[in-house]
Amino acid sequence: MTYDSDRLAGSEGGARQTDFRTILGRYPTGVALVTAPAGGPGADPLGMVVGTFTSVSLDPPLVGFLPARTSTTWPGIRAAGRFCVNVLGAGQRDVCEAFATRSPHRWEVSHRGSPSGCPVLPDAVAWIDCAVHAQTEAGDHWFVTGLVRAMGVGGQGPPMVFLGGRYGSYAPRPPRWDQALGPVQGPAPALRARRLRRDP
Repeated sequence: MTYDSDRLAGSEGGARQTDFRTILGRYPTGVALVTAPAGGPGADPLGMVVGTFTSVSLDPPLVGFLPARTSTTWPGIRAAGRFCVNVLGAGQRDVCEAFATRSPHRWEVSHRGSPSGCPVLPDAVAWIDCAVHAQTEAGDHWFVTGLVRAMGVGGQGPPMVFLGGRYGSYAPRPPRWDQALGPVQGPAPALRARRLRRDP
């Protein structure tokens, strides 16, 4: 099914949003837990699961994510002025669900402090510690960018992937072997190898 601008404009709001989610659901994303320190004495730290985390810039090093404008967690993170992105691994489904459903036991998960004091999950495949850089209105979401202050690698397992409304994992294909070039990842290097063998 194809949607052009006229069809989108003529669709009713509910149907258009459903189709939009269905089509965009064909695009796989990673899953991250964005954390920040507690907002006051005796309070739990802050944490929200996002599927919108992305790299933004290398110079300066910026990353971003898009919380909903209705989020009740984002205002606290913004007030903290800093956050840490925990890239979740495929084996952290229970952690993801605990934070996505705001389980009262979600902070029983093992964690330590980042250089800025934000929670870091030791089993996350990577973590990125940031200062809040900017917040821009983006429809029914905010586009938040963070200036990277520190980062590191955690667990060695595959990352969690979200696709078509389901959680899964990513497994790289084993490299092919070409006698002329050694391990190669796809058809292009093999094609170049055949061309090399034909050259005098």
